[in-house]
Amino acid sequence: MYRISELGALVGLSRTTLLYYEKLNLICGKRLGNGYRVYSDRDIQQVRLIQQLQSGGLTLAECKSCLESKLDRSVLKSRYDELTQEISRKQTSLALLSSLLGESSSRSWHQILADVAPDAHIDWLKIQGFDEKQALRIKWLSKDMNEHDKYMQDFMNVYETLESWGPNSESDTVRAFQTLSINPRKILEIGCGKGNSTMLLARLCDARIVATDNEQSALDKVEDKIKQNNMGERVSTQCISMTELSFGEEKFDVIWAEASAYVMGIENALEKWKSLISENGALVFSDLVWLTETPSKEAIKHWKSDYPDMQTVDTRKLQIEKAGYNLQNTFTLSEQAWKNYYEPLEQRLNEVGPTLAGSQAVTDIQNEVALFKSHLGEFGYQFFIAEKC
Repeated sequence: MYRISELGALVGLSRTTLLYYEKLNLICGKRLGNGYRVYSDRDIQQVRLIQQLQSGGLTLAECKSCLESKLDRSVLKSRYDELTQEISRKQTSLALLSSLLGESSSRSWHQILADVAPDAHIDWLKIQGFDEKQALRIKWLSKDMNEHDKYMQDFMNVYETLESWGPNSESDTVRAFQTLSINPRKILEIGCGKGNSTMLLARLCDARIVATDNEQSALDKVEDKIKQNNMGERVSTQCISMTELSFGEEKFDVIWAEASAYVMGIENALEKWKSLISENGALVFSDLVWLTETPSKEAIKHWKSDYPDMQTVDTRKLQIEKAGYNLQNTFTLSEQAWKNYYEPLEQRLNEVGPTLAGSQAVTDIQNEVALFKSHLGEFGYQFFIAEKC
């Protein structure tokens, strides 16, 4: 026979819990003449049986039911389903903690944040010690803050010798420029890359051009072209993020942004850049859009990861009008613009790919090239020429 304190020590439960068990008639103590309650070996076994049932996630009431009658399979199935869901949630939590600790990839988590909380995502990355340039590249390129440096090293290794960092063609740029209803005197180019459009714009007009990008190595190439073409008096560069443009009271007749506005979000760009445009000035930008209402699963999966805010042309038109612009013209970039970009890129991949085996950056670029070959036409770059109201 065991006193309640001895029973509690044997089964690891408090006196209060055991008295509650007794109240539910799960155990049955006997009171001795001296007033002490004592319990038998059978009570110990009963408590241990209850503990085993509870280890399956059953409540005390459900354990009591199991002891007093045959098993209720519906109750067990309900508890089983609840535990399965809880385990799944715990596994998700464990995977996230593992990725944040750098023990596994954090790509999927960053991809989700880029879709559901893009601005908060960037702000959080800055708190973690990344500057804005790095944060934006984690969002759009590496998608993994733990492997970011290695990813960007491989990425730049591929792109360093390429003249174009995105689909473009002179004929498309000329077509967009000729659509303008004004003869610009000052142009701000945002995301100029290595300056292909910069030099073409300088040849198309006499405007003063400020070409901006956040990649100094690209701007160095632009500077070389400026010197070679003796355009130093009209064309200048500035290494700055498109989200932190600061020109005081200066206004520009045209803001030109080929394949770059997506970095800060089209709607954000439409709003933020408007204050930099002079009266009756224009914003000219190109953006990746869906060209069909029924894209393939492969295309959806790819761009859901790489560009979650990708929209149809009609949606972009509505956003432009809502932001206070009159859309003057819009057209889809030619297939040649894509070839100008992807054919040299594929050749470069063939050159450096063998030395970068296993590189996530190379894998991502190869997947994009493959998608271009098989699904171009479902998506494409679209030029938008919008006049400020």
